[in-house]
Amino acid sequence: MSKSVPVGVSARHIHLAQEHIEVLFGQGYQLTEFKPLSQPGQFAANETVAVIGSKGQFDKVRILGPARSASQLEISSTDSFAIGVKAPVRESGNIDGTPGITIKGPAGEVTLEEGVIVAARHIHFHTSDAQAWGIQDKQMLKVRLGGQRGLVLENVVARVSDSFALDMHIDTDEANAAGARNGDTAEIID
Repeated sequence: MSKSVPVGVSARHIHLAQEHIEVLFGQGYQLTEFKPLSQPGQFAANETVAVIGSKGQFDKVRILGPARSASQLEISSTDSFAIGVKAPVRESGNIDGTPGITIKGPAGEVTLEEGVIVAARHIHFHTSDAQAWGIQDKQMLKVRLGGQRGLVLENVVARVSDSFALDMHIDTDEANAAGARNGDTAEIID
């Protein structure tokens, strides 16, 4: 049985806590939806912010909603070099001991003490998909991306939840190396 999964290429983006949204955009501000994402209930917001590191900044970084319990910037390794922040590879939400960043919005500025990561490549599984394929939460997988520049990715984290939809997330560096695009398919091989 083929274990094919859709590929989602994740460009740099930021998740914000409600308290930071209000500092950046104004008291009581709520994010507005630009477009839905592959995971149920999540969306790309219309709102963007600037993120400022020691060597440079990125303007118009897309915010993903809804608000989270902690703010977190997800960038590629190439982005990390460009703005002068040594972001480690981590699973989303695992920000303890990571570098910080300054975030600038139209109404104010926030400096995070931690929260900048290069997101570990991962596959979101709905519980039923994981059970059908014998995959456990946090299991490390090997995945083949096809195409002219195809490659095999190791250490792909399985993330299993009843609230997830099947989707593999890789960053722009990984996608560029493989010539992969949103909507391509990948195959779990181990």
